[in-house]
Amino acid sequence: MFGMSDYYQNPYGSGQPAPPPQPPQAPPQPGYGYPSAGPAYPAAPPVQQPYAAPGYPAAPGYAMGMQPSNGLGTAGLVCGIIGVVLDFTLIFWFVGVILGILAIIFGALGRGKANRGEATNKGAATGGLICGIVATVLIPLVLFIFFASVIGLGSATS
Repeated sequence: MFGMSDYYQNPYGSGQPAPPPQPPQAPPQPGYGYPSAGPAYPAAPPVQQPYAAPGYPAAPGYAMGMQPSNGLGTAGLVCGIIGVVLDFTLIFWFVGVILGILAIIFGALGRGKANRGEATNKGAATGGLICGIVATVLIPLVLFIFFASVIGLGSATS
């Protein structure tokens, strides 16, 4: 016989032995979704980026725009609403007036930012400005007129 004593021996007579056979692979697991009717399409080749000319840097990508800073308008609206509510409690009316003043300041600054395009909540800033004016001027004025009329009526009847 020809001397094929070793199963892994190369039949062409080279000095290196043939590599051992690979172990059998497990069958592929079914994927999610509908079963495939035929062979899958091959993956798309990777897209290569064009090279920049020597000595020049690559073109920059799109920069992320600035996020709007809506904090002042929102703070004005919150201070204005709380100021109006506290004005009606009669116990904390002075806190309502202070919050109304802060609402006017924050609302005006927020509207300025919205007009410059730095913020997107011009409506909230305007609402804060209006609530601040109401909490600072209108409600204390109405309360003053009401109590003055009650005192006036009380003194007129006696």
